[in-house]
Amino acid sequence: MTVFSDGDHLRPAPSQHMDEVDHRIVAHLRRDGRMPYKTLANELNLTEATVRSRVKRLEEGDSLRVVAVTDYEAVGYTMMLAVGIQVEGRAADVVAEDLAQFDEVFSVCQVIGTLDIETLAVARDQEHLSELLLRLGEVPGVRKLEPSIALDVLKNQSNWVPFGHAV
Repeated sequence: MTVFSDGDHLRPAPSQHMDEVDHRIVAHLRRDGRMPYKTLANELNLTEATVRSRVKRLEEGDSLRVVAVTDYEAVGYTMMLAVGIQVEGRAADVVAEDLAQFDEVFSVCQVIGTLDIETLAVARDQEHLSELLLRLGEVPGVRKLEPSIALDVLKNQSNWVPFGHAV
């Protein structure tokens, strides 16, 4: 089971049905998660009470979570990298838990294939990148690192969910 940094677990898709109005509410909140219910209601031609109750139902049903997302470049990180990791001598899930503790690492996934773990991370500059890779390589159980540096980030959409509905 996947654990998010806030302690939540990735849950199976909720059984509740989301209709077109729910999708429109979510689309607006994706653009501005702090949009007041009154503004949201006006934009969707709904009552404020309807918006409030639907958002509450979506949150309680684990279909919606409004969170703050930091722009890594805005806080001084100029490089994004993917690091594939082969594990040896320790369970991959234990190594993955250790890797998830690094501040620079924002995604850790156990995978099937030639690699055991894939991570996404950020670095401030070349020196920080070198230091980070050394520290990652020192985690017990890490056999091999396969880093790839992003030359140009074309899409990094933290709020992506395949709803398939536009506003």
